[in-house]
Amino acid sequence: MKILVIEDEVKLGQFLGEGLAEAGHVCDHFMDGAGGLEAARGAEYELIILDLMLPDMNGFEILTNLRESRHPTPVLVLSALGDTDKVIQALDLGAIDYMRKPFDFDEMLARIRTIQRRGGNQSGYQLSVGDLQLNLLSREVSRSGVRINLSNREFALLEFLLTHSNQVVTKAQILDKIWDINFDPGSNIVEVHMYQLRKKIDKDTLEPLIQTVIGRGYLLKGEVIKS
Repeated sequence: MKILVIEDEVKLGQFLGEGLAEAGHVCDHFMDGAGGLEAARGAEYELIILDLMLPDMNGFEILTNLRESRHPTPVLVLSALGDTDKVIQALDLGAIDYMRKPFDFDEMLARIRTIQRRGGNQSGYQLSVGDLQLNLLSREVSRSGVRINLSNREFALLEFLLTHSNQVVTKAQILDKIWDINFDPGSNIVEVHMYQLRKKIDKDTLEPLIQTVIGRGYLLKGEVIKS
């Protein structure tokens, strides 16, 4: 799941980014309301986690803007505000759920799964290319009907490749989206995970799906079908 976090607390934002990535999600983090709103408008996210108290544009303003523009992405509001009226206001403005700080991260993951089951922004939850299938809800992957066990990182990596099919994705892009760290030309973390993923996905098949584009990055070829 691709998630946008708009949260001005640095440590909390980093915690959410790392925790969501470990759970297999792709996460972008913005610390200001204006930047977060621009990101929400300009990219396809399946969920927005929104803090209400932001330095330049508060969460209520962002919710109002998203509602007026008929933006389809569901919003989970996260705030230290304990006033019930504020909770009601956020929900009335279009938020799909509300969590108070401090919160339990496992509970947040459970609520995210619930939002996925509700239908989110109506995008498909099963991605298929050829005989490869990936289910975003059950987190099951199979090829030619044979189930493949992937780690959280491998699942996130495969999801990223599928959502960018027929595009060359660079090592820097993968590090940024899957690990949320700056590009380190000396690191081989991407190569190691890609090697493990390809061993599982393309094992004993005549048609490898994942290709290395020398000097550029990686490519998953084929038409991806969402269902």
